Amino acid sequence: MTDFKITKLEREIGTQVLSIETGKLAKQAHGAALVRYGDTVVLGTAVTGPPRPGIDFFPLQVDYREKMSAAGRFPGGFFKREGRPSDKETLTMRMIDRQIRPLFPDGFYDEVQLQNFVLASDLKTDPDTIAIVASAAALAIAPLPFQGPVAGVRIGRIDGDFIINPTRAQLEYSDLDMIVAGHMKGINMIEVGSFELTEDVVLSAIKFGHEYGIVPICEMLTALREQAGKPCSWTPPEKDTSFEDGVEKFVWENFKKAKTITGKQERGDAVSKVKDAAYEKFVPADKPAEELKHSRDDVARVLDKVEKKYVRERILREGVRSDGRKLDAIRPLYCEVGFLPRVHGTSLFQRGETQAMVCTTLGTSSDEQIIDEMMEEYSKKFLLHYNFPPFSVGETRRIMGPGRREIGHGALAERSLVAVLPSPDDFPYTIRLVSDILESNGSSSMASVCGGTLALMDAGVPITAPVAGISVGMVEDGDDYVLLADILGEEDHFGDMDFKVSGTRKGITGIQLDLKTHGLTFDRIDATFKLAKKLREQILDFMAKTIDKPRAEISQFAPRLITLRINPDKI
Repeated sequence: MTDFKITKLEREIGTQVLSIETGKLAKQAHGAALVRYGDTVVLGTAVTGPPRPGIDFFPLQVDYREKMSAAGRFPGGFFKREGRPSDKETLTMRMIDRQIRPLFPDGFYDEVQLQNFVLASDLKTDPDTIAIVASAAALAIAPLPFQGPVAGVRIGRIDGDFIINPTRAQLEYSDLDMIVAGHMKGINMIEVGSFELTEDVVLSAIKFGHEYGIVPICEMLTALREQAGKPCSWTPPEKDTSFEDGVEKFVWENFKKAKTITGKQERGDAVSKVKDAAYEKFVPADKPAEELKHSRDDVARVLDKVEKKYVRERILREGVRSDGRKLDAIRPLYCEVGFLPRVHGTSLFQRGETQAMVCTTLGTSSDEQIIDEMMEEYSKKFLLHYNFPPFSVGETRRIMGPGRREIGHGALAERSLVAVLPSPDDFPYTIRLVSDILESNGSSSMASVCGGTLALMDAGVPITAPVAGISVGMVEDGDDYVLLADILGEEDHFGDMDFKVSGTRKGITGIQLDLKTHGLTFDRIDATFKLAKKLREQILDFMAKTIDKPRAEISQFAPRLITLRINPDKI
């Protein structure tokens, strides 16, 4: 009989017992944990491999799959087996990735693959947050330089009271659906869909989730690492400081000149010329590779570090941004509606060099999307699809179906708008929004929210209030930090935060937080909320100049639905 060396920890989280166990399943993985919450069971595994030659980024792969057998069901389709990931699974993969990636050290480029399988489901509690814990538990055991622990929980709110890991039935009555993740000292991932809640209420929910969910689970994971963790042998790579200093000295002044150009394309061209000169200086093309001390990849890594250093120092020390704006300024706005013939509703929303064209289509109940997931089969009456073609950033790439990023951005925009939609009884149409990004230089998902509001009103959909969204960035240096309104793509790339907040004048409808730093304090979250609210109101004021309420009639090209109400006494 196999002698399993099992380590098991239990603690009550919310209304149920959370159990983390290792030592029995998937023992050849470098880290494996079986996490139970009630009758929901998720297996999380972590495996690492050596870095690929020439790689200059952390190749983390996250996979999450909901086994139909976990709910006692057969997969649909002819083959009767699980296929490509569903949107729900894809969104869960992104969510796990976003909280884990920032907690690996710079310079760590080893292959890391996390896999999460839902093995059993009680059909009450969504297993996505359990998978967060399973991934974190696998990493706590694996011999990796993971700077955790990290944990996540779902927060609901019914009659003003917060709930840890609410059931799906409870979420039907909740005005908040939040997933918040973090560690002992702060928050590093937030996903929110809410019904116009104030910033104070949302911040209180984050604090509640941290105190009663994240901290207790992190304490469990710390104990798990102490009892079952494997030692990590990785050491940071040695830096050739003289080489890095030489590259920085060669390009610094030229970077300063290039970065004063405000246009994205022109600035990018100027920066490329500076980099080309550096390549010619340090890795000349006419010199054999074996005679060179450093490779082109080495130079590229240093150039990226120098460019990042310059952009961040300029923002922190001088308060100067690449396009010349003040730290709290929004780029120039442009709105237009009804510019395409026959389409049920159209809008063009532009903010600086980010441009979204959004189209609304109204349909009948036969157009509803049927969703067949592990926990249930249901239909959707509101869909928002986001497309990001390569020409929007002046690039060529393989044209395929929607990727993880497009699915994630579409889900965020959809979640931001669903709170203001009319009830099916009042407006029985199926609604599809398609946001095509025609130009992009930062925060195209929030442009989709703004454009979606305009397109809905142009189509005559009686939304309860207009919604706008904005992204707030951050650059920090220890305890010093600055917040950036309406970040550019460059500020997203070199900065520490992309905090997207959408809502009405009354309150918040959607949030997505992406961090590159270890975590946010509650004070910084509060400051971000205040800035985002001010910016959101400015955008709503501008949008109202184009269209301030839904059109009285739907398009003549849209189907007509008539609802007849019959007195039951006459039947």
